[in-house]
Amino acid sequence: MFKYVVILLIGLIFEAVGVVYLSRGLKQIGEPAVMNAAAVWGLIRNGAINPNVLFGVLCEAIFFGTLLFLLSRGDVSFIWPLTSLGLVLTTIAARFILKEEVSYVRWMGVFLIVVGSGLITWSEKTKERKQREGGEVAVADGGEATQR
Repeated sequence: MFKYVVILLIGLIFEAVGVVYLSRGLKQIGEPAVMNAAAVWGLIRNGAINPNVLFGVLCEAIFFGTLLFLLSRGDVSFIWPLTSLGLVLTTIAARFILKEEVSYVRWMGVFLIVVGSGLITWSEKTKERKQREGGEVAVADGGEATQR
């Protein structure tokens, strides 16, 4: 489990950096004065050549690769909720890299995400401990857990 958490944290760092660079690049591109097909095409073209957008997409692709790797090996109910830690890292990156103001209420939300992630990690450790002590836990056809 520890190995998976480390890989996830590395992936989440790439995600946070990617989101920050995507935001920076999209702000550089700006919004079109009118919304029509030519303006949308111009936004796509400008995004496809903007270095910040391209770097952000690369970082997001690396994150997605780590996520695919982890989901192929671990429980979705463990891996996916822990991706919420990306919100924590992104908030920190937005505050210190983009110099965004983050309110007290948002920091409280970040704290709650950390607490929730801690509970998920604790539940995974508890599950692993029970499996080591009493054998594997199997789910019967009726959906109830039974010990083998």
